Amino acid sequence: MNNYAIIFDMDGVLVDSNPYHKIALNQFCSKYGHHLTEEGLRSKIYGRTNKEWITNLFGTLTADQLAQYGEEKEALYRALFDKDIKPVSGLIDFLHRLDKHNVPRAIGTSAPRSNVDFTLSKTGIQSFFSIILDESHVTHGKPSPEIYINVAKKLGLPPQQCVVFEDSLSGVISAKSAGSKVVGITTTHTPEELSETDYIINDFQNLDPIDLFNKLFT
Repeated sequence: MNNYAIIFDMDGVLVDSNPYHKIALNQFCSKYGHHLTEEGLRSKIYGRTNKEWITNLFGTLTADQLAQYGEEKEALYRALFDKDIKPVSGLIDFLHRLDKHNVPRAIGTSAPRSNVDFTLSKTGIQSFFSIILDESHVTHGKPSPEIYINVAKKLGLPPQQCVVFEDSLSGVISAKSAGSKVVGITTTHTPEELSETDYIINDFQNLDPIDLFNKLFT
């Protein structure tokens, strides 16, 4: 099955992390006098790089200030999630099925590398991924298609032959704009909100990659 590849977003896809990001964001934003509604979180923050959402809140900052704010918020998040982190249900079995069928796969995320390393080590899934692109690999975060175009290049396939797993609306726009098929996972949004995706799942339980490719490409 080397004609197709799978690209995973990380937060909300590999792990159901957004509730913990939300708590960390609220704590961080409150500390600096910003009180965001759920709509504000969705429209200004979810799916975006730290550089983008921090600039949305604070305006123009130096590179050092951006890095400091970003790592402060991420350290809060990792401390909150540390004891609860686990793979989304069915993910490990699905990754083994990808191995069985020799399906190439990669991670394309807006998260910083510190969070990627935290997620992969805590869930024990490092060995499944040799291609990982994080926020440092793009100039423009989601909903720009840049991340998924770049990941497809690393995989050696056109984006049209890649299936992206996404939970955020900005991520769905990003993947669709790149030309990829998109599977929405309902950790962050309802099936109705993910109606622009090509297929919707609640988790990876009993998901077979060959069946999925047949549904999406035939």
